[in-house]
Amino acid sequence: MKPKLIRTSTVAMSLDLLLKGQLVFLSEYYNVIAVSGKDSHLETVASREGVSTVPVSMSRTISPIKDLVSLIKLYFLFKKEKPLIVHSITPKAGLLTMVAAYFARVPIRVHTFTGLVFPTKSGAMKQLLVIMDKILCKCATNLYPEGEGVKRDLIQHRITTKPLKVIANGNINGIDLEYFNPENVTEIELIKLRTSLGIQETDFVYIFVGRLVADKGINELIAAFVKITKQNINIKLLLVGHLEQELDPISKATLFDIQHNSNIISTGYQDVVRDYITLADAFVLPSYREGFPNVLLQAGAMGLPCIVTNINGCNEIIINNYNGIIIPVKNELTIFDAMQLLMKDELLYHTLQSNARNGIENRFDQQVVWKAILEEYKIITNNVSK
Repeated sequence: MKPKLIRTSTVAMSLDLLLKGQLVFLSEYYNVIAVSGKDSHLETVASREGVSTVPVSMSRTISPIKDLVSLIKLYFLFKKEKPLIVHSITPKAGLLTMVAAYFARVPIRVHTFTGLVFPTKSGAMKQLLVIMDKILCKCATNLYPEGEGVKRDLIQHRITTKPLKVIANGNINGIDLEYFNPENVTEIELIKLRTSLGIQETDFVYIFVGRLVADKGINELIAAFVKITKQNINIKLLLVGHLEQELDPISKATLFDIQHNSNIISTGYQDVVRDYITLADAFVLPSYREGFPNVLLQAGAMGLPCIVTNINGCNEIIINNYNGIIIPVKNELTIFDAMQLLMKDELLYHTLQSNARNGIENRFDQQVVWKAILEEYKIITNNVSK
């Protein structure tokens, strides 16, 4: 009989998109149960991955009453299912899962830090988030930062004294190099999508994929791009992602430009981003914080040079002047300069472009990551049984 493994995340989108393919791979060795809030993404996980799912609503924001209800539901779920391993991703699911699993006496309690929120906060909120992460670590048996930058932050801020291990070269799922391959997108598909978006073949297209929120650097990106449009006619900025004005809103001026600048194309959230990436000439991610951004793996695998900020994850995937350009955080001027440079310096652009896919496939092949995770499960299981 296979041992039982429960994987949790705050929202089902994380299980669906961040762990795509991994759960069905692990189900060959474990009886896998996926747990998160209930929506269409959880249904997709069940059908695509062929694993059991259990809906447990978890609030992304701090909500004492809702969090207590979620904690109790997770506790009783773990007592009922008696898993050998619980493994959480995302901050809120991590805290609730580790605490519930600790009191339910689950033998192996694993959390992967896909990113840290507290480094970008201040005051009482920062202290509260630090305390929450310390509680999470106290209740976990095994901790895995998604990249070396996240590991350094955990150590520097003294969040835990437990061992911290980065699996493989970082990232929680690797990249499907067969799917994210520009050769597998037909010209007919590209022409159809380009036409529907009003993009000309002569346009130089920048793309951003992610949530349209302030801490992704959207305010600075839009301000820089608007300046560029005053000097260049054949240029477009493609924004692929949800506009989220509730938790971390962008400015009114930025929102106005997105809605009224004809060179900015906002598509909203898209289930399939590969074809949109293929339309672009370069990728921009001016984020304030990341764990280990999958979108950079996808963009690199599709052959795009990337402009990124000098933060955790981004500076582990992108090597400056090899497969992209690294710039300071929260700096509109350097975004402007880097975007202009890629358009004007053809030699630099083609050098970065030619290195883009190699920079990803040599380090982040999905099969390598999955096998490394499986091997880690075996190691920690053996340690428990001794």
